[in-house]
Amino acid sequence: MQSEAIVCEVRYRLDPDKLAEFDDYGHAWVRLIERYGGTHYGFFLPRAAPSDTTISFPRRGQQGETDVAVALYGFPDDAAYRRYRTELPLDPEAKIVIERFAEPPFKSYERVFLQPLSGQL
Repeated sequence: MQSEAIVCEVRYRLDPDKLAEFDDYGHAWVRLIERYGGTHYGFFLPRAAPSDTTISFPRRGQQGETDVAVALYGFPDDAAYRRYRTELPLDPEAKIVIERFAEPPFKSYERVFLQPLSGQL
């Protein structure tokens, strides 16, 4: 039985004094996730909204925080994700990355596992 794909969103609360270090952190994790069969969709940093834009639902929406970055990555299925989580700590490069960022270059993070809206691929 094939399980559903794993897609994960990680939201980081940025430390403005550590943005260059966060950039290094992001590049390192993209490499590691892809090494273990995952797809990394990238790290996304806040930017200014295009001029003359409005919120689609003014009474329900608002501009988001400017100190939040988002990363999205995925694995083909639960087994591939578990393999990544099991094998990663044994990887020499991963050990270096984990040690380097033991004091993380962000203030906090949240992780959410996602699934497609029903009826989508």
